[in-house]
Parts: sequence; C-alpha cells; structure tokens
Amino acid sequence: MLIASEKNIERAEHPVDVVEQLAATNDWSFDRDDENEISISVAGGWTDYHVAFTWLEDLETLHVSCGFELRVPERRRAEVMALIAAINEQMWVGHFDLWPADGVAMHRYGLLLAGGAQPSGAQCTALLDTALKACERYYQAFQFVLWAGKSAREALDTATFETKGEA
Repeated sequence: MLIASEKNIERAEHPVDVVEQLAATNDWSFDRDDENEISISVAGGWTDYHVAFTWLEDLETLHVSCGFELRVPERRRAEVMALIAAINEQMWVGHFDLWPADGVAMHRYGLLLAGGAQPSGAQCTALLDTALKACERYYQAFQFVLWAGKSAREALDTATFETKGEA
C-alpha cells in the first residue's frame, strides 16, 4: 500500500546546514563540496573515521555513514560478512555494511525527517556519536578476523569481552 505524501516541502534550514554549523562549532575538520553532503574526519581510539552526512531529499532522510579503511582479501570476505551479520544482530540503531569494491567497512543509519521535520544539533550529535561508538566498539573484531585469522564468532567475543570489578 502506498501512501501519498507532500513533495518539495519548504524547510526552514537545509538539514546539512545544521551538521555544518555543528562541525564548525566543534572545530571539526570538514569538507562540503555539495549542498546535500558534508564529510567530517574524526580521529578515534583505533583509527581515523570518515563520516559523511547526506541529505536524501526523495526519502526525506539525513543519512550518516561512518567508515574506516579495511582491505578485505577475497579469502577472508566470507568471514568478514559473517562478522557483519553477527554484529548487526546486536545493533539497535544502524547497521554495518562492507563496500567490497572500496574495501571500506561502515556503519550506516538514517534519520527520517518526513513532513518537513527539522533536525536539531542534538540529533545530529547523537547520529555522529552513535556511529563513532559502534565503529570503536567493533573495529578490533574486524582486525581479529583479518589479521589474526579468527572466526567471526571468536573475533566478536574477544572484541566485546567486558571485565567486571577491579583488580
């Protein structure tokens, strides 16, 4: 069943403008070559992350992707895909993808802004924070599969192991 919706809704502010203001306020390094996209570079604890916010007008969605370099040899591709499936089972917000042509693993999520809803700075901060936390949490699992030859389950268990108490 398709539901008719209004198209070409006038917005008080372009959604990517909100992200740009946020990046400028926080002195983040960013690049905006297009009205509908901004790229932000963020140093993480394990690696540098490449974050892109893209306004998808036809879907009325602000999409965020947070990627990191990950060269996946063909012989490990199936295990990396198994890892992504296992990680995604645990995700409440967003999901991971592997773009095999570029060798990039990324966390993706979209903020639906139907009917002319405007994103706030707090929402954009939460989008970025959620993506970065997911990448930081699972980065080592990808490394364990690629460089230590671990299975997806072993890598996920090792990377997400949490200690209790103090020594």
